[in-house]
Formats: sequence, C-alpha cells, structure tokens
Amino acid sequence: MYFDCIVIGGGASGMIAAITAAKNGLNTGILDHSDRVGKKILQTGNGKCNITNTALQKDCYLCDDKDFVMDIIDLFSVSDTMDFFQSLGIYPKSKNGYIYPNSEQASSVLDVLRLELEHQKVSINTDIDIINIGKTDDLFKINTTKGQFTCKKLIIATGSNAAPKSGSDGSGYKLAKALGHSIVKPLPALVQLKSDLNLCKMMSGVRSEGKVQLMVDDELVASDTGEVQYTDYGISGIPVFQISRFAVIAVDSNRKTEVVIDMLPLINESDLVTMLKSRILDDGYKTMEQFLTGLLNKKLVGAVLKRANVNLNDIVSNKIDPLEKIISIIKAFVVPITGFNSFENAQVCSGGVKTSEINSKTMQSKIVSDLYFAGELVDVDGICGGYNLQWAWSSGYVAGFAASK
Repeated sequence: MYFDCIVIGGGASGMIAAITAAKNGLNTGILDHSDRVGKKILQTGNGKCNITNTALQKDCYLCDDKDFVMDIIDLFSVSDTMDFFQSLGIYPKSKNGYIYPNSEQASSVLDVLRLELEHQKVSINTDIDIINIGKTDDLFKINTTKGQFTCKKLIIATGSNAAPKSGSDGSGYKLAKALGHSIVKPLPALVQLKSDLNLCKMMSGVRSEGKVQLMVDDELVASDTGEVQYTDYGISGIPVFQISRFAVIAVDSNRKTEVVIDMLPLINESDLVTMLKSRILDDGYKTMEQFLTGLLNKKLVGAVLKRANVNLNDIVSNKIDPLEKIISIIKAFVVPITGFNSFENAQVCSGGVKTSEINSKTMQSKIVSDLYFAGELVDVDGICGGYNLQWAWSSGYVAGFAASK
C-alpha cells in the first residue's frame, strides 16, 4: 500500500504530524502496533491532560541540547498549540500556567485528535508491527506483519520505553539505529527513586513539604521543592520526579548518589534552633517525641530521632545537647539512592535518537533524506508540567509540515 507520507506511531506527536502532513496535501497513513491510537494521552495530567504550560522556557528541558528543543518550539509555540486545539474545539483552562482542556478530561483531547485524523482522511492502521525498513531510490519500503507499505516521506514517532502498557515499547530505537542513527541510552525519567535506607520503611506513607537536593559524588546537581512522598522502597513525589533524570543517570553509572531532604524548607536552621531552644523552659518535661509533635509528621520524627541516636521517650530537659544535631538532621536528611523504578513507572525517558543527527528546523534526519523524527523517540525530555507534551506537539507539527514541502 502506498502513501505520500507514513507516520509510524500514533501517539501525541504522531497524530499531530499526520494531521499536519494531511492538511498540507499529503496522502497520509499511520502505522501503530496498539489496538488504537493515543492511549498514552489518556494518562497525562492524572487523566486531565496537561496540554502545555505558559511558563515554558529553556530550563524546563533537561536534555543536553536545549537550543535544539527551543528551535523546534519556536516554530510551533505554546500559543500555536493552544490555537491549534481551540480550532479543534478544545477550550483551554489555565491553572497557574498549566493548560488543560476546559472539560478537564484527557479523553476530550484524544477525541478531537481522532476526529481531525478522520476529517483529514488519514488512514489509521493498528495492530501492526514493523519488521524492517528499507529505502530504494526515493521510496521507503516498510515491511510489517500486515504486508508492505511504501512512502516518499517517513516520520518515526514511536515514543520511548516509558509506560509500555500504553503502547510505548521503544521499538523505534531499533528502527532508527537500523537506518544509521545513534541512540543515547534510554533510561527512566520522571520516576520514583529507590534507597536501601532502613528508615524508609519507618517513614512510608508520609507526604510532606520538603526541599530535595541531588548530590552526585558530593556535588549538587539539581534541586526542587514540593510535596515529597516517602515510600517503603525510597522517595517519590513531584520534586523527586524533577531531579530523577540526573539521579537515574548517576546510579546507572555507579556514581555515589544521595538526595538530601530539608524537611522544613520554610524555616531556616538558625531560626529553628532559636525556636526550639526557647521552648525548653516550658516544655522541657516532655519526651523528645512529644516535643517535636506538631513540627513534623510522627513517622518523620521517629526516623529523625533514630538517626540522631536519641530515644523517643528521652526527656527533653535531659537531652539538650543532641537538639542541634536533631535540627541539622531535619534540615539535611540524607537518603542514599541505590536504584530507581522501571520504565513501567516512568512518565518519560531520557536518551533517544541523537539530536545532533536531526535538523533543528525540520526534524529531518541528517543521515537519510525524507526521514523525520518526532516526540519522545528523540533525546529530549523535560520536567513535569506539560513540557513533554509540548515537545510532542511542536516536534510532530514541524515534522509533518516539513514533510509536506
């Protein structure tokens, strides 16, 4: 079966690439190995689909080549994305710059994309696996489990290894490599971190505001503040996700990796010392556990005191000396990082097709003419907040538009 343009992968970037190519006159088809396109969109933004973010800037992306990312986003910006979806019937709702559909349903976003694919007469071919891709003269030959497809323009938008249950299995890495491209090792990003610290089990189930600082070989690499989730295997929560990319790479490289948590980020250490010491006169009769009640979650108090080698039932007036040690632990609770959760738990991946091998104005391969890439398959990843979806929209649009020229 022949198409002017074939898009391999029916995720966010693949769908907008196909819509754009078809709008610009190309007979376009999508090949996807899932039973339906767009599954992963339903998981985004906790089912509400955080389409994009008006606070987008270069530092929202954590990959090595941020200029490459911004070159593409400049061609299809946040405002372009909002206009595009509004033209399809999605009215944007802003929550502190986080843009959602007014319906607050990810299914609304997927529905309008599917309707537009149908309107643009894009052929959607599902339950299909790619065996190999070859190119003869100006024609790509794609051998699949459902026969051979041919096209003049090929866009690979298969996604990464993250969230394989949504249909994102990383198969595009092999296809890109077979076509001559280099792959930066894919690793989980926006993912929970594991620790062998016994105190993790004591703190499990607690959600508490904290500042997390990632230390690699005793040097500060990244930090973030927000609700930290303590689990029986380690730590989670948005601030942990935001630093996880660098932690995963460090652990994978067998480097010393630690997260230092400030459990009371809104109070500086000297003020905390003054505050607690001033209470000793009135509250010195209390046990250490009672004395710290109301300052921290009870489970965190237990973990802090255990690390300080102070008994929960010790009387405060008899244990003034360890107080500063306890405070220093509260302000810098060290969690050694020994692992990370799998691709199944990751929202995105670091790594992918090297950006140096892709044109930053067209998403076209510098190695194979008329071959384009889009989305998470490329070595681009960002922090939480709609930035990874914006990359999908921008790269998909640019690839689809360039393919039509």
